Amino acid sequence: MFNKLVNGFNELFSKLQKQGTINEKNIDSVFEEIRLSLLEADVHYDAVTKFLDDAKQKAIGQKIHKALSPQQQLLKILHESLTDLLGKNSSSLSLSGTPAIIMLVGLQGSGKTTTAVKLARYLKETMGRKPVLVGTDFARPAAVEQLSILAKSAEIDCYLANKKTSIDAVNEAKTFAGKNQNDVLIVDTAGRLHIDNELMQELGSLKKHYSPTEILLIADSMLGQDAVNVAKEFDSLLNLSGFVLTKLDSDTRGGAALSLYYTTGKPIKFMGLGEKTDALEVFHPERVASRILDLGDMLSLIERAQTQFDQKEAEKLEKKLKKNEFDIEDFRDQIKQLKKLGSMESLLSMIPGFSGLKGKLKGLTPPDEELKKIESMINSMTKKERQKPEIINGNRKKRIALGSGTSVNDVNKFLKSFNDMKKLMKGLPKGGISDLGLGLRKGIPNFK
Repeated sequence: MFNKLVNGFNELFSKLQKQGTINEKNIDSVFEEIRLSLLEADVHYDAVTKFLDDAKQKAIGQKIHKALSPQQQLLKILHESLTDLLGKNSSSLSLSGTPAIIMLVGLQGSGKTTTAVKLARYLKETMGRKPVLVGTDFARPAAVEQLSILAKSAEIDCYLANKKTSIDAVNEAKTFAGKNQNDVLIVDTAGRLHIDNELMQELGSLKKHYSPTEILLIADSMLGQDAVNVAKEFDSLLNLSGFVLTKLDSDTRGGAALSLYYTTGKPIKFMGLGEKTDALEVFHPERVASRILDLGDMLSLIERAQTQFDQKEAEKLEKKLKKNEFDIEDFRDQIKQLKKLGSMESLLSMIPGFSGLKGKLKGLTPPDEELKKIESMINSMTKKERQKPEIINGNRKKRIALGSGTSVNDVNKFLKSFNDMKKLMKGLPKGGISDLGLGLRKGIPNFK
């Protein structure tokens, strides 16, 4: 995510380490490099100008601390200015009314239907609401059926309208919501490959009839600053309440994220980070600014872990650790839990300084591939071998290597690493596994 910007800022900080101070003599060259990095990342020109003016004013003003190095000074200033550019504070949903109506709009291919299900799942699992979905895209073949299938897989209510006009479909869905005690109605509206009068009239009529509490534009982050033009047209007619940025996990530039709030004044409320229906996160400007500056995002990492956290399983595991009974079977269970949080690279990217570390790890096996290899070796073991790895002799190692498509050397390395990990895990804090998250939380830098 935002690889171009992360790399650009890292190169700049490396150069600053060699300089003694930041002053009015060298500040112009520093900010020229930042300007080029932002423009290469496809950030809107006006947003770049605003960001640089704001940051430069702070850099040559009284906020400079003599005790800090040039890199630390600039890091603090850029973090504040990036946070402001991204929207300052996270923005919550307005869910007044029974049911509260959320209207999702956007171009075809932006991920609107998938986002509708993601948002419904978020409301259900995080906020304790009972949402229902309704599709009104009757022009696109199988669009409504796609929504229904996705909703069913996520265990979300979905209403299939009898009448094939958007206004009638929403009216039917409202009636259904009242009978079914659904307190939020999410409307997946029609999309087009481009903005046209027919589309805008249909959306305008929906807004006029139902006065939704939220009108969210689903914006494809891969469009870069072109997303700004789309946003402005939708906003001029519908007065958007905010955005959901999709495909942010694949966005190497960051142009849309850094342009939308400044150019429209409307907040980014959520970001999509994958195809799965749980891959939706609240957009926290301060945390995203930290990711761009390679400061990590430990809070989001902890929150993501907590959504998959099973207290009973953790307590069971803790008892095993204390008794030194943790085996490879338990380790496989932990890998399964870890995979629910996302790819290893996405998790590691939330750790401060990971971008710089990636350069030193070039040529090594990517973490996700390494995890697959370990899983294959574990799955090639018998249950008895997983429970009592000490019985794995030379012949067993050959069989495991053959079954997993690895080498005996790979098996030896894994078994050694597993034993080393067991020794390390015996040194957990007194409060056990549950204290680990608190420890991470306390270590998060504060830039305020």
